[in-house]
This record gives sequence, C-alpha cells and structure tokens, in this order.
Amino acid sequence: MLFNSYSNELSRITRRNIELCFPELTKQQTNELVRESLMQTGMAAVECGGMWLWPVDRLLEKVRNVSGSDLVINAKREGRGVILLSPHVGAWEVIGIYCSKRWPMTIMYRPPKMKGLDNLLRYGRERAGAKIVPADAGGVRALYKALSQGELTAILPDQDPGRGAGVFAPFFGIQANTMSLLSRLADKSNAIILTTYAERLPKGQGYHIHFLPAPECLADKDPVLAATCLNRVVEECARALPSQYQWAYRRFKNRPEGEAKLYNREPPVRNDNE
Repeated sequence: MLFNSYSNELSRITRRNIELCFPELTKQQTNELVRESLMQTGMAAVECGGMWLWPVDRLLEKVRNVSGSDLVINAKREGRGVILLSPHVGAWEVIGIYCSKRWPMTIMYRPPKMKGLDNLLRYGRERAGAKIVPADAGGVRALYKALSQGELTAILPDQDPGRGAGVFAPFFGIQANTMSLLSRLADKSNAIILTTYAERLPKGQGYHIHFLPAPECLADKDPVLAATCLNRVVEECARALPSQYQWAYRRFKNRPEGEAKLYNREPPVRNDNE
C-alpha cells in the first residue's frame, strides 16, 4: 500500500510538471511523455546499485561516448577551474565518477534525509577520487579554493534552494526559486562554466556524456539575470532529452508572494454507488 501511494505521487507530480511546462502538447502526447518519464525514473532507481557500488572501471565501461571533453581539457591546460553545470538529466551520477577519475574534483554534498544512506552515498561519490564537502559556508569556501587551484566542481542547479535562499526566475515560463551560488562562484573564481549531462542510451547500451559550452550570462552580477540564464540552460537540456529529465521533482513548490500553490492534491473522486 505504501509503495502504491509513493508510485501514485510520482505519477501525479510528473504529470503536473509536464502539463505546466509543455502546455502545447496534446493529451495523447502528454500521456506518452508521462509514461516514458516514469520508465526513466524507474531505470534511474535500478541504476543506483551500479552507480554507488560497482568498481569504477566496470562502471566507466558503460560510458560509450563522450562529446566535448576537449572543453574540459583546454580549460585544464589554461590552469583555470571548471564549474560543471549538471542538471538532473539522464544518469547524472556517472558524470562525477567519470570526471573525478581523470581530474581533481571537489563536490558539494548535502546529506540525504534517510541517514542510513549517508555512508553509501559518500562512498559512491568519493570512490573515484572526488573530495566531498558539506553544503554550508565551509563547503562554499572549499569550492572557491578548489577552483582557484584549477580543479573541477559540479553543481546540480535545478532544485529549489529553499525559501529565502535563492531568487525567482522563469523556468519553462514559470517562476521558479533558483540558486544563486553558481553566479557567485563564477564571478569570483574566473572559472570556466560548462554544461554537462549523461544521456541514457536505449536498451541498456550505456551512457553518452555531453559537455557543452555555457553562456557568459551565467556569471552576471545581477542575480535575477544570472538565474534566468541558468534556468534557460537547464530548460535546453530538458528539451534535448525530455523523457530523461526529473519531472517527478516538485520544482515549483515555493511560489512568489501571493501566487497559488501548484501541487495541491486533487479532491477525491466521488463514487455515488457508495
């Protein structure tokens, strides 16, 4: 019963987000995208064992193709730090393993709500050589230091940072509470920002990691302009692989002052025969 309730909630949030972000789709197209998205969500859950526990070389054998890695290599040659902007598209966990195996990398870490998973997640993300730092002021200082030394960092930019911890900017035309850390890091560190995502290939064939140049507006000193630019980049990634984006997340849970909530539960369906 608990599993059914969880599955129904994933389906409800997925559908709501897709309806909000793709209002131009027909009902049939929406249903197809919801179905495909839920299948990809299931695949992501099944992959967790390999992402966190497989030997690094075995996992990296599943990386079938890498596009744009020269962007990272060139930045390293220049001695500049690299901020990887990595939206929740496809198999994002594999990006940290791939990169930290090759280059020094520091990753900010927020402990999971389920404390029993903490050690497992830390092991899984550190085992290829990454350094994990807490998501607090000390962790931010560690990121600045890592970038000043020419290291890589990775930012997951498409989660609500919490009330009062971000700025509102449009995402698929809807105001979304958006992190401002990325623009501060870029502005003060002179690091190169790249967009990256790991495409999940069909029929279990593995993954294709994409590295893409990112626009300069991500480092704009105006936090709203920078956040607007950030959300536009995330939107482009989501549109590139719409079924592999994390639509099951309540991206619009915090609303600007005066706006109605977008994830209210539907009223129960009345059965007149009862």
